[in-house]
Amino acid sequence: MVSVHQRPDSARLIFFGTPAFAVPSLGALLQSPHRVVAVVTQPDRPRGRGHAVSPSPIKSLALEHDISILQPDQLKDASIAARLADYRADLGVVAAYGRILPESILSSTPRGFINVHASLLPKYRGAAPIHRAIIAGERETGVTIMRIARALDAGPMLAHARRPIGPDETSDVVERDLAELGATLLLETIAGVLTGTIREVEQDDAHATYAPRITRSDGVIDWDQSATGIHDLVRGLHPWPHAFTYLGQTRLVIHHAAVLQDSSSAPPGTILQASDGRIVVAARSGTIDLTVLQVEGGRRMAARDFLAGRRLEVGSTFTRAPTP
Repeated sequence: MVSVHQRPDSARLIFFGTPAFAVPSLGALLQSPHRVVAVVTQPDRPRGRGHAVSPSPIKSLALEHDISILQPDQLKDASIAARLADYRADLGVVAAYGRILPESILSSTPRGFINVHASLLPKYRGAAPIHRAIIAGERETGVTIMRIARALDAGPMLAHARRPIGPDETSDVVERDLAELGATLLLETIAGVLTGTIREVEQDDAHATYAPRITRSDGVIDWDQSATGIHDLVRGLHPWPHAFTYLGQTRLVIHHAAVLQDSSSAPPGTILQASDGRIVVAARSGTIDLTVLQVEGGRRMAARDFLAGRRLEVGSTFTRAPTP
């Protein structure tokens, strides 16, 4: 059922979202026949290099459109669910909000809540599906619109769209495309929900995988992996928090790399070439060319510029932790 005095193809919506990934979805809703009656987003936090407190991308967009904004610290407070119910929304929409919604909120709209999730569920449930898929070497990903249930990202699926992952694509590029793909799919899904023509498909928990939140420690390079595995780590953690390694006491951040076809019998992590603008390193299988890197605290450089100002000894070894 839709709200009184409302078109049958439109709905009153509450939108939950925080980062840039959610912006295309909210933007698409604002350009649609639907009415976004409230936006819920995370509290303002320090962001960027200067760590200045600033609004989330979703809050900034909501302010531009004069939409009511809620930024609760705690969702389990009964007053939050009551306030949401006062908006008389027909449906709730979530896109990368960053918190699990309690049952009191999920029941605050007659049509429940749906979520824009950046994976082909049931694979990669959790907070970092794009990063984890690239790190794992997946060659395909996508977006799933699902109905939110109590278990994390385990609700029935309403729709999905696929997207290939190129062998050199980084997480920011894939995320940008999935955000746009999800926005289009969201509008189609809401139309199906309103007309009752969409079919819900239960997830097969036996095929579920988990994508935990990314932390800085995820970036440490294990040279005992294959060159392809290291390359996938580098691109999966770009543009944050980046893959990194150590040369002696120096921490080096790796921004971009390329897998080479050459093989080497040298121990993993050994520098094989540090000349002619190339830094080639042995992995457990294969070799990898570090094309853009940075000494921690310095500026990022192409390998050629890096070598112009710093001497790397062939035969030296990159390690997972600082060494004397």
